[in-house]
Amino acid sequence: MKLATQDLTIRFGGHVAVNGVTCSFEPGTLTAIVGPNGAGKTTYFNLISGQLKASAGTVTLDGRDLSGASASQRTRAGLGRAFQLTNLFPRLTVLENIRLAVQAARSGSHRHGLNLWSVWSDHRDLTERAEEILEAVAMKDKEDELVASLPHGDQRKLEVALLMALDPGVFMFDEPTAGMNAAEAPVILNLIRKLKADKSKTILLVEHKMDVVRELADRIIVLHNGTLVADGEPAAVIASPIVQEAYLGIAPEKQKEAA
Repeated sequence: MKLATQDLTIRFGGHVAVNGVTCSFEPGTLTAIVGPNGAGKTTYFNLISGQLKASAGTVTLDGRDLSGASASQRTRAGLGRAFQLTNLFPRLTVLENIRLAVQAARSGSHRHGLNLWSVWSDHRDLTERAEEILEAVAMKDKEDELVASLPHGDQRKLEVALLMALDPGVFMFDEPTAGMNAAEAPVILNLIRKLKADKSKTILLVEHKMDVVRELADRIIVLHNGTLVADGEPAAVIASPIVQEAYLGIAPEKQKEAA
């Protein structure tokens, strides 16, 4: 699915948090969105996913204008954002959460649909698919644990699992490895690599870790003070003076010395 924003803007009082951002994201491409703290990255994500209402501009998905759609409507249209799914049902088990997401996806893709609260044994294929996803995120051994009891790292992995279960056209990850330890983070990064191999999917990634960005991104866009200031291939963008100064904090005179 092709995602695009046109002149997307939001104002909070006199402050412009995202300023007229026009950008498109193509299937088969992983775009990293970077910038210093307060640059507007997460706010831009919130505008795309419908968590915030834009002051101006549009969001389109495969040419369909989603600007007036709610967050849930955008999810059904094919926009998937991991944090939207956190603690979907905190008092249910890990497996039950994934089964619900798998069933919701099946209901949306079949005209006859399925009863969300029907007996699980009637839909063994849903359970099998849920178990496959839990295997992929290395959580099969925790399928019977309550979501509310999971440590932070496992909750982040569950977010990705839920997103995979819904199978959206656009995957949006906002610092997916934040708070994870060195053993947990590679699981998420490997999942993103696998998702990237599906050229029908569009992936957006907000990430502060430049080593992750360098490895995964096909393209980088840079936001600074809510404005899009750079867009291109990773090596060129990272080396550009505006990124060195705005994102990495390297002053122009230091750049010259390094050169």
